[in-house]
This record gives sequence, C-alpha cells and structure tokens, in this order.
Amino acid sequence: MSRIQDILAKAERDGTARRTPATPTLVPPAAPSAHAAPAAPVSGSSALDASRFVPVAAAPPTAVALSEVRTADATLHPALVAAIDPHAAVAEQYRALRTRLNSREDAAALRIIAVTSPGSRDGKSVTAANLALTMAQEFQRNVLLIDGDLRTGAVHALFGVEQGPGLSEVLSGEAALDDALLHLPDHQLSLLPAGSLPDFPTELLGSSAMRRVLDTLRGRFDRIIIDLPSVMPLADVGTVAPLADGVLMVIRTGVTKRPALDEALATFDNGKVLGVVMNDAKR
Repeated sequence: MSRIQDILAKAERDGTARRTPATPTLVPPAAPSAHAAPAAPVSGSSALDASRFVPVAAAPPTAVALSEVRTADATLHPALVAAIDPHAAVAEQYRALRTRLNSREDAAALRIIAVTSPGSRDGKSVTAANLALTMAQEFQRNVLLIDGDLRTGAVHALFGVEQGPGLSEVLSGEAALDDALLHLPDHQLSLLPAGSLPDFPTELLGSSAMRRVLDTLRGRFDRIIIDLPSVMPLADVGTVAPLADGVLMVIRTGVTKRPALDEALATFDNGKVLGVVMNDAKR
C-alpha cells in the first residue's frame, strides 16, 4: 500500500478526513455564494476583490482578558462561511472537522495545528480561517490564527484587517508580540498577520525566535492555527511543522495531482499528519 493510501486510510479510521461540497472558484466568481464550500486559491491580497467583502456588525466585547491586544472589526470575505452563514451545510462540515480534531486529543494535546497543502491553489488559507472561526465559536475558546506564509500571506485580506505589523516584524525584532496581535471581539478570535515580506522568510520561520514566540503563545491561547505556505517548492513548511502538534493537509479535487500529494506527505512523519481535507468534492 502506498504512503498516500496509508495516510488516507489512517485519516478515515481516525475520522479526520473531510470532504467539502463543490464550489465555484473564488477568484473571480460571477456571483459569490456564502453557501459554497471554500476551495479557491487565496495566495495573497492581490487575489481578493475588496468589493466582495461582507461587513460584519460588532458584537459585545469579549470576556477574555486581552487588554493589551489591539482590537478591530472584521470585514469578512464571503469564503468565511463559518461566520457569515453558520447554518450552511459547508459550515457544518467545518464543525465536523473541529469535532474530529478534538477527538484526537485523547491521544495527545493538539494546541498548535498547522495547515498546509501540496500547491498554491488548494484552498489552505480559507480552510485554516474557517477552522479557526469554528474553534473560536466552541464555548468561546481563546483561539489564535497565525499567518505563517510570510511570502504571500492572505489572512489579513480574508478578514479585511491591516497587514502589519505582523509575524515577520516580531521575528525580526522590529515589533513586540502584543503590538502585532489583533483581536476580533465579534468572533472571539485573535489574528497574527504575516506582516511585511522579509528578505529571508525561511530563515525567520526556522529561527529560535519563532520557537520562542510559539512557546509564549501556547500559554495564552487554547488553540493556535497556523496557515503555512504550500509544501512545494519552498522549504518554509519544513522549518515550522516540527513546532506544531499536528498538520492538516488540504487538497482540491481536480487541482491537486497525485504525485504532488505523495511528495507533500513525504515531507512529514506519518504521525504528524492529522488528516486530509478535500476541497471542491462532489456530493
């Protein structure tokens, strides 16, 4: 049995492999629907049309003590269906994914979960953002979404917030961690944007500063989701994945090629991969 078959079989047994229904591409659709499953490429702010953002009214302040963190109102991209239309079938799929990940904690804690994909058009950023939103909705957990894609970060654009200062400034010593964190009180979710494009992103992600930052954040948040770059052709993922408790691999029907998935999975130990999320799957 091949490595990919082993991974998928393991994911099915553990209940971590998820399939999301078909969706029109997000870049650029003629008529976006909040009910469509996110599966489009979101590789950076240039790929997102601001006219398609949906403003979200602010809710009462959160009870979580984050007094030193900046707060902002989010302007959500329609792909963030977990918040825009939580009763949609697609949003239910994200909740099911959250539940299955929670069930994995019987074996070991999953405080930090990294999300990646074989290529740049598999929808990993949308998956990471929706998963973070559903986790934040669960008993008002203190959840952080980190944009670990220092080259083409998209998290700030998905939520309609400022890009920086962000992770790159924190790692380079140009900004304090609390100056880079951004709390969205209407969603009980905190963000750490990617920040500006550094000269050496791989080296920053693999630095001791990155380890210290994650160690600090472990003590402040119940769950941390890291939106990592795609596995190929960069080395960025390999520097951060060992710091996470598990990795979710996002693939897309009709886009992800079998050899690419095999190669991406070979980057990690079998025990590190929590499961596979299949975007744009047909019912």
